[in-house]
Amino acid sequence: MNRLALLRLQRQFARYGDRVLGRLVKWLLAALRRTDPDRAADLCGAIARRVGPHLRAHRIGQANLRAAFPDRDAAWVEATLREAWDNLGRVAGEYVHLARIWDFDAHAPNTGRIVTDAVPLFERLRDDGKPALCFAAHLGNWELPAVAAAQHGLPSAVVYRMPNNKAVAKEITRIRGPLMGRLIRTRAQAALEMAGSLEAGLHLGMLVDQHFSRGVDVTFFGRRCKANPSIARLARRFDCPVVGVRVIRLPGRRFQIAAEGPFELPRDAAGLVDVPAATQMITDVIERWVRENPGQYLWFHRRWR
Repeated sequence: MNRLALLRLQRQFARYGDRVLGRLVKWLLAALRRTDPDRAADLCGAIARRVGPHLRAHRIGQANLRAAFPDRDAAWVEATLREAWDNLGRVAGEYVHLARIWDFDAHAPNTGRIVTDAVPLFERLRDDGKPALCFAAHLGNWELPAVAAAQHGLPSAVVYRMPNNKAVAKEITRIRGPLMGRLIRTRAQAALEMAGSLEAGLHLGMLVDQHFSRGVDVTFFGRRCKANPSIARLARRFDCPVVGVRVIRLPGRRFQIAAEGPFELPRDAAGLVDVPAATQMITDVIERWVRENPGQYLWFHRRWR
């Protein structure tokens, strides 16, 4: 078989694999949709706890935790990773039920599935007539901050990574679309779309806690890595409020939406936001969040390279 024929055969297998994956994911999402949120989360959490430790990602998690917490023993590392796998599985199970999970009463903010003391901050952001920037991290159910913004009446946009599989991407867009405001894919024109959303007065949110090859150097848990500077760069250009939002998984299948800010970002001699220093400041906030709930963080990504 010549090289051209081999390449054609590989493409055919890839297309076939994509179709199979797309149908499988669609079937799984449909099956989860027929259950209630708690059963879906329990099932996916149990599967992740059992399967996860046998995957290559588990070794990445072990290395990350040993680097971040060098004083902790192996038993603590494994217990934390078990909790992290459980959290990841629950996020997957809860994904199709995001609309049902949002059980929040502004008049009795601590009685439903969602609890928060951030309503006054959300209302200030909504009513100040300005755009805003919101950073988040892969903690708890990290899909909920975007839902929270829309549910509190903030005109919003969310930056997200589109899966390569078209069928999977279509299902995810179908779930996110009605809940999260404008969706901005991470692609070449994303920077223009993000700027456009702020010019339109929207509140722009994004996850900024993973490796970003074109990023700036920061220190995370005492080790050098690359971080996404988009929040700082946009804050420098638009001089708008910057807040941080995280989700903490609570006992009893409840979630706490915790928000901080607006932050006073470091500025340079000209009075403009100092992008490297501001990105480090945001990274420090995320590190503090992770230290408070290490078992709810996504440790299975190569953060240091």
